[in-house]
Amino acid sequence: MKARSAFRRSIFFLVTSFVTVLIGPMVGLRADAQPYRAPYRAPYRAEETRYAMGCLYSIEAWGDDRARLQSAVTAALDEVDRLDQLLSHYKPSSDLSRLNREAWPGPAHPVPELFDLISRSLEFSRASSGAFDVTVGPLMRAWGFFRGEGRFPTDSELQAAMKTVGYHHIRLDRQARTVSFDRSGVELDLGGIGKGYAVDRAGKILRQAGVRSALISAGGSSILAVGRPPGQRAWSVRLQDPLEPGKTALRLQLRDEALSVSGSAEKFFELNGRRYGHIMDPRTGHPVESVLSVAVISKAGIDGDALDNAFFVLGPAGSRNLRRRYAVREVVFQLPNGRGGWRMVRR
Repeated sequence: MKARSAFRRSIFFLVTSFVTVLIGPMVGLRADAQPYRAPYRAPYRAEETRYAMGCLYSIEAWGDDRARLQSAVTAALDEVDRLDQLLSHYKPSSDLSRLNREAWPGPAHPVPELFDLISRSLEFSRASSGAFDVTVGPLMRAWGFFRGEGRFPTDSELQAAMKTVGYHHIRLDRQARTVSFDRSGVELDLGGIGKGYAVDRAGKILRQAGVRSALISAGGSSILAVGRPPGQRAWSVRLQDPLEPGKTALRLQLRDEALSVSGSAEKFFELNGRRYGHIMDPRTGHPVESVLSVAVISKAGIDGDALDNAFFVLGPAGSRNLRRRYAVREVVFQLPNGRGGWRMVRR
């Protein structure tokens, strides 16, 4: 009897071990990570898109309750709409547009959220020695990129624009929480940091609603991964070829991380054999020609959104200290190779 009982226990152990081996990979089990805690059946999927902040926002999310999942996705995109009204540089009724009208001679009293975001922007400007700057609007107009395809400015246009560009023209009174400009013509454009902030906010709303798996994209240039897809180790995100956007240059894996991409593939013009993109070096007043694209993987979208612009201006060598300061996981530079193509540098 004891032999028969031991035999049965052995059979039971073998069968359960075999089932565990089969089921484990189906739910994303691995030794170095916590498993995705969805039921064994496939969870529900929700997807929604909306146009805001000058681009198409999309959210793909997974969860166990279809109605609650869809409600969370809609609430996250409602938050993006709210931020568009707060941060838009194009809408005269936005809080930012009102601030730009009132900060000279000032002082202006922005809502607390806008004051904090401007303060954070200036931190990035100081850390990058002006490579990232939210006052570049006049330069974008001078080079024809403000709602245009680009053109070469005259010397007088460039000189006039440069007089109003520079984060040092912004005065913050942290005690009174006011903003003022030190001269007429200065303006704030938070387009270089706003999308990263928006995907962070959308991600926070999804997490608060209990969503553990989602991918939030702001036009493909600012992406936030919440958790991972069911049964997968990470979200796989495409990085496009900087000269042929239809081609894939690299696949990047994200899990509870943000990807921010800055590139000149969509807005540029060519003159006398030279390519001029829309990403400006605020210190010189000219477009950056030595970089085609920069992708940054960081923990927060707001960090990556500001840093990809700074890295674009500074290049691989010049951005070394800034990379260490913010401890980003990876930076991918796509650089012209001098032969009509490009090369990749990963840091």
